[in-house]
Amino acid sequence: MKKVNFFKKKLIKLSNLFPKEKLKNKVFNNDIKPLGDAKFGDITFFDSIKYKELAFKTKASYCLTIEKNVKFLPPKTKCIIVKNVLFELAKVLKKIYPSADIDFPDLSLKKPSKNKFSKVKFGNNVLLGKNVKIGKNSIVGSNSIIEQGVLIGDNCIIGSNVIIKNTVMGKNIVIQDNCKIGLKGFGFIPLKDKNFKFPHIGSVIINDEVEIASGCTIDRGSVGDTIIGKNTYLDNQVHLAHNVKIGSNCMIAGQVGFAGSSVIGNNVSIGGQAGISGHLNIGNNVKIGGGSGVVKNINDNEIVMGYPAVPLKDFIKKNKNNSNE
Repeated sequence: MKKVNFFKKKLIKLSNLFPKEKLKNKVFNNDIKPLGDAKFGDITFFDSIKYKELAFKTKASYCLTIEKNVKFLPPKTKCIIVKNVLFELAKVLKKIYPSADIDFPDLSLKKPSKNKFSKVKFGNNVLLGKNVKIGKNSIVGSNSIIEQGVLIGDNCIIGSNVIIKNTVMGKNIVIQDNCKIGLKGFGFIPLKDKNFKFPHIGSVIINDEVEIASGCTIDRGSVGDTIIGKNTYLDNQVHLAHNVKIGSNCMIAGQVGFAGSSVIGNNVSIGGQAGISGHLNIGNNVKIGGGSGVVKNINDNEIVMGYPAVPLKDFIKKNKNNSNE
């Protein structure tokens, strides 16, 4: 799916970004990417040992990290040692992407042009930003707003009162009423006097055949992207935080919440009101019972239940023992 840069990037000399480092004055930043996506010339960051396997393989030229994590990075990657990786990353992001820490209203919004969108049907009071593209045979409901640069494929149905920004969508997708997609996620660095907002420069990527029911909120990625795989269905009032990646053919029931940067495999089913903690890996073919609280990784083909979520047989055994007491 096509990659779109929704935020304007400033080229800044690396010597100005990191004045304490002995870096060549003529070298400019390329971009900031996660460990696994970074290429030559990019800046990346490595704050948690959870990501050491990605650190070993990163192709980034520069990496913000702490002293004890240097041994996991390739020799070709220049390590920039800091005390607080995420705080330093937030400051660098703010300099390179100065408009990404606040969701400013899109002031380019206008009524859709009948000539430009002759094969798209619109309800009343729909507004589109600059450079929006919508595929043929798509429908957009009344009072919906699609902000600048958003790409929507063929045969998509967008309900009423929907707001979409910083998003790339495939084809045959259904977005029901009152959804908010592509907004800034919940991210800040707590300081003594004032919280420092963490800029979110990523996107939301929605693959073909996805259906998102009413009242869902899907945050864009902070540095990477938030991604929903093909043929995945989200029920009402589901929340995806920044950088969440959901695989294909998943079924997510109502009011499920995903904390940031968790990765969900394919063919996963999650019951209503379950919560998934951040930075977890949920395997393929997993089933999670309603109301469960997932606080650790889950391997392929497991069925879990409860808070904290445990294998179903352990959950049944525990509750059976409690009922006999």
